[in-house]
Amino acid sequence: MKHRFFAFFPIILLSIILYITWRGCQVLPNDDFLRPLYAGGNIVFFLFFIGALLFGYKMPLKLASIISFMGNTYLIVMIYLLFSFLIADAVRFTNDMMHFAPAGLHNYRYWWMMISLMAIAITMFIGNYRFNHPKTVNLDLHTDKPKQNKELKILAVSDIHLGFSINKKNLQRYVAMINAEKPDIVLMAGDVSDRSIRPIIRQNMQEEFQQMKAPLGVFAINGNHEHYTETKGATAEYLSRSGIHILIDSTHLIDNSFYLIGRDDRSNNQRKSLIELVKNLNPDLPKILLDHQPFHLEEAQQNDIDLQISGHTHEGQFFPGNLFVKNMFEIQYGYAKKGNTHYYVSSGLGIWGPQYRIGTQSEMVVIHLHY
Repeated sequence: MKHRFFAFFPIILLSIILYITWRGCQVLPNDDFLRPLYAGGNIVFFLFFIGALLFGYKMPLKLASIISFMGNTYLIVMIYLLFSFLIADAVRFTNDMMHFAPAGLHNYRYWWMMISLMAIAITMFIGNYRFNHPKTVNLDLHTDKPKQNKELKILAVSDIHLGFSINKKNLQRYVAMINAEKPDIVLMAGDVSDRSIRPIIRQNMQEEFQQMKAPLGVFAINGNHEHYTETKGATAEYLSRSGIHILIDSTHLIDNSFYLIGRDDRSNNQRKSLIELVKNLNPDLPKILLDHQPFHLEEAQQNDIDLQISGHTHEGQFFPGNLFVKNMFEIQYGYAKKGNTHYYVSSGLGIWGPQYRIGTQSEMVVIHLHY
């Protein structure tokens, strides 16, 4: 399935670009510079997108960041222009059958395009603001285990996607936000890195990771993007050298009062089963599970997990992506409870690709767990 997607993706992308370029040039006046400017702009920004995707990790960091931002911005503009032109074509097709505008719709199509571009610009400005101003979600949860009269303040983040796009400056801001909450423990639920460890090393992000403070420690698991880096364990090794505890199919007893269980990402089809990870644990102590992708949620309930924290979905990241992921996951975002198991699927602190949150929100999660 993945290979078929990557085979057809360039064809689909080129088809969309040809369509929006053709339709836009038809609408724009023929006697000025707008047509060549519009067509040329589509070509240049598409090349930015492809260039950053294929060669970004070989470029100087600043250049890669700029080209990536412009190329990924174009990706969203392209998608929304596609919707706009399809709507305009539907109106034109209806007019061909019903003739409600006998004089034609050329002027209508021009102004429709101008208004669409203005609406897209406003939407993206708001979307970029929502990405750059993450919200804090607060949850107050209780377990059904024998009471120890304790409260654990968990700060959970997922999907930071650090690289040349989300860079050292972003991480500095994230660490400041995390430390300001004064959590007891910090949990990173996968996709800390994007597709390569090299820009993380080049920017010496170890300095920021070492600034994260929590009395019970900072813990991280692999996401699917950790499996895309130069070597399978590259991100885990770097985070470990930065003072972060890595949980890969392992279980830790924390403070002699609760268990923390970290699964490798399901990209590893040989990862340990949850049954195997919990089989020797004290059933009276709470169990917190980190599992990046929120599939097969029933496994946590069947294995007496008190709290599962996941990410991966980004809640679709930008509309209409949120509509698609809603049909892909039992919980695509937010809090739910099944039996005695609490679940939280985060939309992510960072983002993959375009730095816009349209219909979604970047976030970190503060959980007060009473047990």
